[in-house]
Amino acid sequence: MNSLLLCILVYVGFIIAYHTYGRFLGNKLFSLSKNFITPAQQINDRVDYVPTKKEILFGHHFTSIAGTGPIVGPAIGVIWGWVPALIWVFVGSIVMGAVHDLGALVISVRNQGKSIGEVTKDIVSPTSRILFLLVIFFCLVIVISIFAMVIGILFTMYPTAVFPVWMEIPIAIALGYLLYRKNMSARVLSIIAVAFMYVTVYIGTYLPISIPGVIVGSPVVTWVIVLIVYAYIASVLPVQVLLQPRDYINAHQLFFALALLFIGLAIAHPAISAPPFVSSPAGAPPIWPFLFITIACGAISGFHSLVSSGTSSKQLTNEQDARFIGYGSMLLEGALATLVIIACTAGLGDFPAWTARYADWTTASGLGAKLAAFVDGASSFLSALGIPPTLAATLLGVFIVSFAATTLDSATRIQRYIVTELADTFKIRCLANRYSATLLAVLCALLLALARPNGAGALVLWPLFGASNQLLAGLALLVITVYLRKQGKPILYTALPMIFMVSMTGWSMVLNIKDFYQTHNWLLFLIDGIIVIFVIWMIVEVIRVVLRPQRPD
Repeated sequence: MNSLLLCILVYVGFIIAYHTYGRFLGNKLFSLSKNFITPAQQINDRVDYVPTKKEILFGHHFTSIAGTGPIVGPAIGVIWGWVPALIWVFVGSIVMGAVHDLGALVISVRNQGKSIGEVTKDIVSPTSRILFLLVIFFCLVIVISIFAMVIGILFTMYPTAVFPVWMEIPIAIALGYLLYRKNMSARVLSIIAVAFMYVTVYIGTYLPISIPGVIVGSPVVTWVIVLIVYAYIASVLPVQVLLQPRDYINAHQLFFALALLFIGLAIAHPAISAPPFVSSPAGAPPIWPFLFITIACGAISGFHSLVSSGTSSKQLTNEQDARFIGYGSMLLEGALATLVIIACTAGLGDFPAWTARYADWTTASGLGAKLAAFVDGASSFLSALGIPPTLAATLLGVFIVSFAATTLDSATRIQRYIVTELADTFKIRCLANRYSATLLAVLCALLLALARPNGAGALVLWPLFGASNQLLAGLALLVITVYLRKQGKPILYTALPMIFMVSMTGWSMVLNIKDFYQTHNWLLFLIDGIIVIFVIWMIVEVIRVVLRPQRPD
């Protein structure tokens, strides 16, 4: 199979889906209106609620939801063959992930920009709200700690990426100042900012930075602590000072990197020699249900609902832009996942080269192996453009770290909202302000990251990350389904994805519980068991609330 032809077919499919199914969802199912006064316009506190141009908000939203998920997940998922991985990315993005993201954004916008967990109180029930917020809190602790850990590992793997990634901060602050204080053109500023960004990338190629292991002798742990401190500062600052302009810059440089990869693919257009299907990879769990848990962000991800309802809903100026922000960003993430699948198959070379990477589950599942498979495959595309190997590695290192960094920023900010909402519920006044709420958020994540020697604690819960993330997606789809039902709208478009995600998540969790019990991994056994209870509760809520006859007004 020619990799370029396959990529073009998938991309054309995404474009058609956006202009057909996406338009139907926006116009008919959610009835988006340009006359609706959004929370950003109504509240506009210049800290969290900030009316934002749609192209800037698109950059923030896309870079926040992408993270390393659409890179790591597909890089593992191809062990079952590139065909099932690609089908799940393509179909999942269009009829599940993008619907989920758009729906979460819309119901948050129509409820004063409250998080998806907070609006559950009015849409489903007060008890379900508390349970949902607790699930979100637990999942975000994992997200923050893991992404801090991932960035620390990436900095040690690619020291040439350190300088350009940290230089994004002063560039972003300058961009935000000139944009909001001096009212300069966003387009002109973005061109200048990205130009400066790539100057730093070139400098970083010849200026690798390695941090000493001053804390417990581990450079990764030292980086994790530095990143946690940074995440605290970024979360308490007004959104337009750092988070928003940094994501805007990242979006442009990421789009540029994607363009380079696609052009390189067009020039090289290698054949896919990897097997289309692998029924039983050595040591791997069964494809059903684990493919749908392993490849999350490239198809559907519960974390996206937290971004949609946590930060993006507070910046949306025109409700009709929700389709572009919510549905469009998810399809672009599917496009990224598609490139990753091609890089990890066609980009690695012939069948023996692919087999060497994916001989068994252990070989493919290590974090370094996941990232290296993509970097090596993508580098072969960049080499077709004549880009030197060292510069190519720096570009890809900055590419991956930038995705992870924007997710770290947004996850910390969203966790601050969740802590504040829980504090208000339980009348814990000392956690009701953004400084103390953020402190609790980052401390919990830091303790998890340092729970094991050399900072490996964040990765201890990795087996549960995919399942808990997809559980969030199922919960969000449940809330969206109930919302549509109360609005008198058809629920089939969200109910079917919800049932599928609940089924796959519940199935995988039961299998995980069995494995944790047999291996005496009592910590994961306990946590997984608690999450299964939430799944059962969700099914009960579906029966009790969704199927309950509506009372006449």
